[in-house]
Parts: sequence; C-alpha cells; structure tokens
Amino acid sequence: MAAMVALHCRRAHRTAALCPTCADLLAYANVRLDRCPFAVKPTCAKCPIHCYLVDRRAQVRAVMRQAGPWMLWYHPWLTMRHWVDAWSWPVR
Repeated sequence: MAAMVALHCRRAHRTAALCPTCADLLAYANVRLDRCPFAVKPTCAKCPIHCYLVDRRAQVRAVMRQAGPWMLWYHPWLTMRHWVDAWSWPVR
C-alpha cells in the first residue's frame, strides 16, 4: 500500500514526499491493516470484510486506479506478489 500511495502522490500531486492527504490515507490504511482479523491477509477485492469507510474506500480506489498500471514498471516484484496473493487466497 505504501508503494502505491507514494507512486500516486508522486504522479498525481507532483511531490517528492507524501503530501498531507496521501500521508493521512496511508496512516489510515496501515491502522486498518493492523486491525485486520485475518492471519493471512487477502487482497481487498477478495476480502469478505470491507474495513474502509466509504469515503476512504473511494480514495483508495482512486489511488489504485491511478498507480496500479504503473506498479508493474516501478515495483515489478510487488506487483507479481500481489497477483500471486490474489490467485492463492480462497474466497469464502
């Protein structure tokens, strides 16, 4: 999540460091990930629990939509690991 937010902020807001909005979103996402009830965390698309608030979910969706295609170029190993996680986690 940190890599996606950093990439989104760099491309969308043209800043070298995280802007306050993106830093706040990343802090919120980290708190939510820490409180996740699953020992093996699924990808958000396959998770049966929606832990983000509606407005934050829209922000995360915008970050993923903008940074997602660029992740393969900037962070290929993270992208491949995400794909494997998406394929391997069972849907309940």
